[in-house]
Amino acid sequence: MFDRQKKGERAILVLPHGRGSGDAERRAAEFVELARSAGAEVLGSVAARVETPNPRYYIGSGKAEEVAEMVRAVEADLVLVDHLLSPVQERNLEKHLSARVVDRAGLILDIFAQRARSHEGKLEVELAQLKHIATRLVRGWTHLDAQRGGAIGNRGPGETQLETDRRLLAERVKMLTRRLEKVQTQRGQQRRARLRNTVPRVALVGYTNAGKSTLFNALTEGAVYAADQLFATLDPTVRRLDDLACGPAVIADTVGFVRELPHDLVAAFRGTLAEARDADLLLHVSDAADEERELLRRVVDQVLEEIGAGDVPQLRVYNKIDLVGVEEGGSEASMQPRIDRDAEGRPQAVWLSAATGAGIDLLRQALGELLGGERVQSELRLPLTAGRLHARLKAVGAIAGEQVDEHGWRLRIDAPRSVIAPLNGGNAAEAELLRGLLAGAAS
Repeated sequence: MFDRQKKGERAILVLPHGRGSGDAERRAAEFVELARSAGAEVLGSVAARVETPNPRYYIGSGKAEEVAEMVRAVEADLVLVDHLLSPVQERNLEKHLSARVVDRAGLILDIFAQRARSHEGKLEVELAQLKHIATRLVRGWTHLDAQRGGAIGNRGPGETQLETDRRLLAERVKMLTRRLEKVQTQRGQQRRARLRNTVPRVALVGYTNAGKSTLFNALTEGAVYAADQLFATLDPTVRRLDDLACGPAVIADTVGFVRELPHDLVAAFRGTLAEARDADLLLHVSDAADEERELLRRVVDQVLEEIGAGDVPQLRVYNKIDLVGVEEGGSEASMQPRIDRDAEGRPQAVWLSAATGAGIDLLRQALGELLGGERVQSELRLPLTAGRLHARLKAVGAIAGEQVDEHGWRLRIDAPRSVIAPLNGGNAAEAELLRGLLAGAAS
C-alpha cells in the first residue's frame, strides 16, 4: 500500500476544465500563482477536459496515466489538482501516481497556514485544516493497531490507529472551537465598542492581490504588510481614518477573496469576515489593469453573499490605474484619477493608484460624501415619558451629547442612519419622534 510522503515541493499541476470554459487560461495562471505562493516548484502541468467527473480519479483514467508518466519523468513528489476532490478520489490518485495529491481547497488552506500571524488567525486556519483532514483519514496504519487483553472473548485488535486519530482530531477540534469562541467574543466586544462610539465603519474587500493593503496604508499612513502575492494579508487590521468631511471613521483591511474558497475556511474566518458583514460601507477594490476585473468582482460579490454581507452598500475602487495599458503600450497608461457618479450625483466608483497616491484625495472625498449622507446629525427633544426611546438611543451609541431638565432630555444625535432606522419607539408618540428625527436629517 502506498504511504503518503511527508515531503512535497516539486509539483505537477493538473488543470481540469469543462467544455467551453472561457476563463480556463486565467484560472490556470491563478492556480500556478497559488502553487508558487505555497512554496511549490512547478515542474509542469497537464490540462484535462472533464465533462463528467470520473468517480475514481475525477479526471479520466487516460489523463491519470499521463500525469503518472510526467511525475516519473520529472521525479515530482507532489501533484496539485485545481478542483475539489473527494477523499476517495484523492487517495486513489495518490496510489496511482505514487505522489502526494493536494486539491485546490487543501492548497489554499496550506497558504493560509503559512501566512496567518495573529493568534486568532492561526486558530482559524488550524480549525479549518483539521475539519478538512477529518474527511481524509485513511486506513493506512493497521500495523499500529492496539491489541486488546488475553481473556476469552477479549482477544483481537482493540482501538485501531484510524479510530485513535479520529478521536484525537475530534478532541482537538473541540478545544480549538472553544478557544476561537473566546477570542471572537473579545473581538465582538471591541466591535460593539466601535458601534457605541457611532464612528462609521468601512471595510476593504476584493479579490486577492487587488492592492487592498497598499490602499489601506495609503489611506491611514499605516504599515500593514503588503506584497505582490496571493493572500498577503489574512488577519484583520483596523485603523482610525481622519480628515474626512463626515468626521472620523474606522477602516478595516480584510482577507482577499478567491474563487471556490474552501467552505471550512469561510466558516472558520468568522472574525475576519465579520468586519465586512458589520461595515456601514464596503470599499470593493479591483485591479483596474486586469482585463477580467468585472468577472472577479462578481466572484467577490458571490462570497459576500455567502457571508451575509451582500446587502452592505459598496463603493467600487479601481486600483492600479498606473498599470493600465502599460504592458500593451496603450495610451490608457496615462489614465487620470476620477470619480464616477450615478444619476443622483452619488459616488459609485473611484479610479486611483494606491502605489503612487494618485486619486487618494478623491477617495477621501467620496467617503466623506457617502458616510456623511448616511449619518443622522440633529438635535432631538425627548419628554421624560420617552425614557424607553432614550435608553435605546443610548444603547446604540447615537447620543453624542445631552442635557436634562424638568421638561426632559435635549439630545445631540450623531449616528449612522442604519443604526437609528431599525429602532422602535415604545409607543406611537416615540415612533413619531423617530420618524421626525430621520425625516429632519434627510431634508
